[in-house]
Amino acid sequence: MAGCTGGAGKPATEAAGPAGAGTSPLQNPDGTRPGLAPLTTPEERKAGRDIIAGVATAAAGPKDGYDRDEFGPAWTDNVDGVPGGHNNCDTRNDLLARDGRSVEHKDGSACTVTAMTIDDPYTGKTVRWSKQQASKIQIDHVMPLSYDWQMGASTWDKAKRVQIANDPLNLVPADGSQNASKGDSGPAAWLPANTAVRCSYAVRFAQVSLKYRLPVTEADKKAMLQQCGG
Repeated sequence: MAGCTGGAGKPATEAAGPAGAGTSPLQNPDGTRPGLAPLTTPEERKAGRDIIAGVATAAAGPKDGYDRDEFGPAWTDNVDGVPGGHNNCDTRNDLLARDGRSVEHKDGSACTVTAMTIDDPYTGKTVRWSKQQASKIQIDHVMPLSYDWQMGASTWDKAKRVQIANDPLNLVPADGSQNASKGDSGPAAWLPANTAVRCSYAVRFAQVSLKYRLPVTEADKKAMLQQCGG
């Protein structure tokens, strides 16, 4: 994976916040803050439903022509218009550093993360991760790239596809098996195992949809609303 070559680690400053901490999607509209905190109060869940209600719906188009390369090189730093672009650190390492605590970097590098502790929102577990078990934590595209393609990204120019593939709003470091089981499913077919964050996940899916003006299927919108009590 880009930027993840090995080496002995050096500790970095631990991010503020207690174990299990995450950020409400309602307070993180650009995706630059870590984690995915549950929405628990009636007011929060109502605010979540209000966001989801603004999402357009459409039938999914064909997957014809989809290829990961259509969204640019994986985790490229050469991306305009999203936080972290052109900061001399690839997207994957930006996201690990964003969400990790007790982050360690490769010697001589301010970018390459070699170890960290992460509060995985999709399972609700705290994980001590290292590069020796790199696939244990993977970066999930909340709105999957194949899904994006089917819902309209096939008509976009390459630069916009590179944006959504590397936008921190659309990216969550999470349990690798959860990411693998999701594939390119929308919320009607797949939700995180951790039921506490399902409303937050639905809101984040909606935030990406609204930012990029991509519709979701009617079934997915219904499922999203249901996660927030609608």
